[in-house]
Amino acid sequence: MANIEKIAQAAIKKAQSLGASYADCRFVETRSESLGYSDGAPEAVSSTVDAGLGVRVMADGAWGFFGSSQLSEKEAERAARMAIDIARASNLVNKTPVELAPVQAYKDDYKSIFKIDPFTIPLAQKLDYLANLDRLMAQNSQISTRSASLDFRKTESLFVSTIGSSIHQTIIHSGVGIELGIAKSRRERFMRSFPQNGGQYESKGYELLDEFDFVSAITRLAEEAIALSSAPDCPAVTANVVLESSIVGLVIHEIVGHPLELDRVFGAERSFSGTSFATTDQLDKLHYAAAIVSFISDATHPYGLGSFGYDDEGVKAHKVDLIRDGILTDYLSSRETAVRIRRAPSGAMRADGWGNIPLVRMTNTNLLPGDKTLNELIAAAGDGLYMSTISSWSPSDDRSSFEFGCEIAWEIKGGKLGQVYKNPTFSGRTVEFWNSVAAIGNEGTFRIWGTPNCGKGQPGQNARTGQGACPILVTNLKVGRS
Repeated sequence: MANIEKIAQAAIKKAQSLGASYADCRFVETRSESLGYSDGAPEAVSSTVDAGLGVRVMADGAWGFFGSSQLSEKEAERAARMAIDIARASNLVNKTPVELAPVQAYKDDYKSIFKIDPFTIPLAQKLDYLANLDRLMAQNSQISTRSASLDFRKTESLFVSTIGSSIHQTIIHSGVGIELGIAKSRRERFMRSFPQNGGQYESKGYELLDEFDFVSAITRLAEEAIALSSAPDCPAVTANVVLESSIVGLVIHEIVGHPLELDRVFGAERSFSGTSFATTDQLDKLHYAAAIVSFISDATHPYGLGSFGYDDEGVKAHKVDLIRDGILTDYLSSRETAVRIRRAPSGAMRADGWGNIPLVRMTNTNLLPGDKTLNELIAAAGDGLYMSTISSWSPSDDRSSFEFGCEIAWEIKGGKLGQVYKNPTFSGRTVEFWNSVAAIGNEGTFRIWGTPNCGKGQPGQNARTGQGACPILVTNLKVGRS
């Protein structure tokens, strides 16, 4: 990293000499590997390495950014000049000079927690692992379609800035998932996924694969897919509903995380990702949820897909109360947006690789656990429904309302599971939904669910986020399509 730091510092010095009031430079090298197995055959293996640097400057009260994959001092200086030119061009249409909240300078080396670097595992061993999952799924002759996947990413980065920060980070992500089912036609498919739809991703190494009991899960999933193939549609009713924790994770992502991104609140995403109903005039006032419900943004959690030591503008990872005892108390913010609400930045500025400017993104948006086991939540529902595994999602533009679809549901009768239903959905208004949460799963039901493909920005960027969740009981929830 010594040579890379010398190159990055050349960009910083050039930006300052050209009149930048602030500048930072990020070097990012990303190594990725994806493997799949489908219906008895391996799919193409994707393996990539991408590296470059991005220079961000503030000049004349406006931002400029330029990235390059050429790693030399001369190229870093050119990138700084280009970023300055872009900032000064932006200033011609910038109505209000940008103000930044202060941030401390850090010199640090952060490494995510992992036991086995997945890139030290031979490719043949990974393919054998997938082939074994495929064989297990193929044991039930009624299952007609099946797939398994592995995904690994290693990111090494260096951040330097004019305030004196020099931060090196190494972060490893691993992902694994299966899907099996019965395909009667192109439209009629009865699928079950594990650990969640699209697989589970965490900030761990190859050891993540040993955390899941795929042998037991495959037997259960096959039985559920077969049951779905002859099950009735979920009835259209208003009911008490217990939502399994991975469902809650995606609900958190869509109707807590996104509406609390402060750049979105201020309208920066209006033409692409949408707006937010949770406007700043409601800060410290809005009863977003029931009093038993609290959410935090927590990039310090050791295993979340949104975990890191520092965000992409050098803010140290820390916990932030977003919703405390049901009341909206803060937002996901950058140095630029936080100063507009007179709060400290939440440390949520993140960029997709070296070639994009950082945006306000979710880190790990976590629901604080309650005190119930899953069985206690089901018992407390009395008569109602239990739903598992998201299959579709459709939030409104401002995230004030939503509809989610799930892979499977069970009738709850007298506090016990009964009839299986296919095509379950639930819908409602965000604030009403969260205020109808009557009970929350305990610490033993909590897991950080990973979302590896959150899109935002123009040009579009992909982010990896975490959602810490427990199963919840929601009363009087609209179920099914009436």
